[in-house]
Amino acid sequence: MTARPSTTVTLSGLFVYPVKGLKGIALAEARCTERGLEHDRRFMVGDAAGEFLTQRGIPKMATVWTEIAGDVLSLSAPDMADLQVPLRPVAGERVRVKVWSSTCAALAVSRDADAWLSEYLGLACRLVYMPDDARRDSNPRYAGPGKRVGFADGYAYLLAAEASLADLNTRLQARGHPALPINRFRPNLVVSGSGAFAEDRWKELRVGGAILAAAKPCGRCEVTTTDQASGEVRGPEPLATLSTYRNSGEFGVMFGMNLVTVREGKVRVGDTVEALQ
Repeated sequence: MTARPSTTVTLSGLFVYPVKGLKGIALAEARCTERGLEHDRRFMVGDAAGEFLTQRGIPKMATVWTEIAGDVLSLSAPDMADLQVPLRPVAGERVRVKVWSSTCAALAVSRDADAWLSEYLGLACRLVYMPDDARRDSNPRYAGPGKRVGFADGYAYLLAAEASLADLNTRLQARGHPALPINRFRPNLVVSGSGAFAEDRWKELRVGGAILAAAKPCGRCEVTTTDQASGEVRGPEPLATLSTYRNSGEFGVMFGMNLVTVREGKVRVGDTVEALQ
């Protein structure tokens, strides 16, 4: 059965984050794969022990730009020469890396990349890539069995609604805080035309040629308090305000919905987002 909202919901933003924790790229179209948007979080920055690094501990990661051109991934940062690596590395030392409670195989990309990131971030670290044969699955309790994911925290996609951000910004401004941009929440998919937090009720969505299923609301962390342009931590907002009306005993402070792939396909900004029940 198809739910027919009174207004048309459309895909208004599309973002891919090739390297976990680094700056994302706005796209006009992308392909939804079983792990999420093509190229999303296939790379990760890890420490010497293979443990993942993110803006939670290193907010300066927000100031490393990423760009994809053909088969090349470029990284750039203030006062650093650009770094280029293959978009799909096939050679490199096979290593084991850890993201939260999951451990999986990865390829060490290059010593030059390790040196570049170590110099800029100020600690010893390594750039790794998740090859096609690596297996990491989302929590089956929420995603269902066998739902693959790259180096994202837990699920293939994060969806955020413009109306939900508008609702939050109204509350922030009433408390004397400036409105925040959507990039504070690092979504993959942004939708317009819905009601505020309508995404809480969506079970399955058709977007372009893809069908995506809701897994769980996204519990937010301190990364939302980091300015994604400057890398400065500007807390306690938006967490302080969100905690007054979006707090869940199971998921914590919620904003956005985690999704997984039901059917692969191409999506484009402007596509209609159809809620299926």
